[in-house]
Amino acid sequence: MELLTGDRRLEKENNYRGEIAMIKRNFLASSLIPILLAASLLATGLLAACSPAAAPPQEVYVEGAAGAPVMEAPAPPSFDRASNIQAQTGGTAERIVIKNARLEIVVDKPDQSMETIGKLAEEMGGYVVSANLYQSFLANGQEVPRASITIRVPAERLDEALARIEAESGRLPLNKTIDSQDVTSEYTDLQSRLRNLEAAEAQLTKIMEEARRTEDVLSVYNQLVQVREQIEVIKGQIKYYDESARLSAISVELIASAAEQAITIGGWEPVGVVKSAIQALIRALQVIVNIAIWLVLFALPVLVVIVLPVYLIVRGLLRWRARRKARRAAQVPSPPPSG
Repeated sequence: MELLTGDRRLEKENNYRGEIAMIKRNFLASSLIPILLAASLLATGLLAACSPAAAPPQEVYVEGAAGAPVMEAPAPPSFDRASNIQAQTGGTAERIVIKNARLEIVVDKPDQSMETIGKLAEEMGGYVVSANLYQSFLANGQEVPRASITIRVPAERLDEALARIEAESGRLPLNKTIDSQDVTSEYTDLQSRLRNLEAAEAQLTKIMEEARRTEDVLSVYNQLVQVREQIEVIKGQIKYYDESARLSAISVELIASAAEQAITIGGWEPVGVVKSAIQALIRALQVIVNIAIWLVLFALPVLVVIVLPVYLIVRGLLRWRARRKARRAAQVPSPPPSG
């Protein structure tokens, strides 16, 4: 009996020691979770604030390849990479410049020029973002086509594309704008945040694998999901920069040349005066025709509905009074002839 009692006591002591060891491990794991998260967030802020400045840029364009449309909204800004983005092995990123170009040119046939510009984009390895062909009216009432098109071309061939588009017109562009914006700091910040979030993800994954209690696993899992969501968002932004940097956007407005007024004498344009007079005559005729249409389709039916019943009533009353007078005259006896 004494030996059996000693074995039971030894078994209880071993179980008690195992439970104490498990409690210590769980407590250590649950205590490390907020500490590691706080350390990761602090490291992210420090790296973002103390990230080294980019090296002096060298104007070298990346060789652009034909790609599918990246993100559409209605015409998104394109990015011109001033130099190759290093693969973060050196811890720095080169300068990235956003470039947009807009043109407004006069052409003889906007529809044909729009088709030519679309083929130009495909020939250069780009694509057409949007194209719109519609009709507009000149001052003399003439209907002429007008078009607008937005394309993307490789950034290193932007100047070539602009020159070929301008060649569609026989004159200088009515408007030409090229906008540039440096986004290097935003790109570098995204890279730093991504590295620190991936490190936090690895630590949380390791902690979750070592956790034993269900509530600890769920707590780490929820935090891990949040970190992974942030990682996906940042990767999407970086991908947008990387893919868009290969292509530049060009928006072109194509105006028909049919509205030109060639004759000008001392600031006086006879052709313009004639067109204005014709336009005024057309408007006056339009007013007259509109009035006639209103009279026929609106006023005449209203008059028929309102005036006709009144006319019939008045006419009936007049006839009734005439008949009444005739009857009274017939009833009055004629005077006897005098002797």
